[in-house]
Amino acid sequence: MLSAHEPPPFEIVRPHARSRFVLTCDHASHRLPEALGSLGISGADLLTHIGWDIGAALVARHLAELLDATAVLSGYSRLAIDCNRPPHVATSIPPTSGGVSIPGNTDLSPAARQARVDSLFRPYHDAIDRALDACAARLASDPESAAKQPVLLSIHSFTPELLGQKRPWSISLLYGEDTRLAHACLAELRRDPSLVVGDNEPYRVSPETDYTVPVHGVARGILHTAFEIRQDGVGTEAGARTWAERLARTIRAIDPK
Repeated sequence: MLSAHEPPPFEIVRPHARSRFVLTCDHASHRLPEALGSLGISGADLLTHIGWDIGAALVARHLAELLDATAVLSGYSRLAIDCNRPPHVATSIPPTSGGVSIPGNTDLSPAARQARVDSLFRPYHDAIDRALDACAARLASDPESAAKQPVLLSIHSFTPELLGQKRPWSISLLYGEDTRLAHACLAELRRDPSLVVGDNEPYRVSPETDYTVPVHGVARGILHTAFEIRQDGVGTEAGARTWAERLARTIRAIDPK
């Protein structure tokens, strides 16, 4: 699907990082493959929350630097294919999003859907697998860290209001049955009275609605959580850096090494 001159379906930030943390950003970009045109939507709509997680990539880049962590960022819009949805679910290639119709995602043939999986979705998740494997191998080779495993941190953002419903949370921690890391982060973030910290809000992780955490975190048995930050806090470079610094302090407080 991608021409030779187009960017790859993922970006690796700090591939030779030394910490045990691996960051992911499933909705880092609003770019569409040239082969898909505009999908029948306006450029203005593509730049809103339906096209990507506003500010999430900025946070991930800053946090990777602060934690000396590798980060894997998706290269194309969630409207081409959502890298945090199982490919078999309807929201993987959404025909509508946030009340906006996506004509280019309707009545797709199985071959057209598979092309997006093969060109965009699978390479991104293969890159996450390689980053986690490399981190695990490096930890195992160091006597001081041989007992440790990689830690998966998935970075997302959410719109302050959706379909008329305001969302009060400054940040939320998302997780499934494994509460270890999420609950530790919740407790630490809630020490700051200026924050409204959500617990599995406005979303929660499940195998039918999510892919990155269930596949790369739960299935591997490693510590993991997803951070959902409200977009009005990370829509600028300064805001994204402030949140990255806050998350870095949180992580260091519960796992200083």
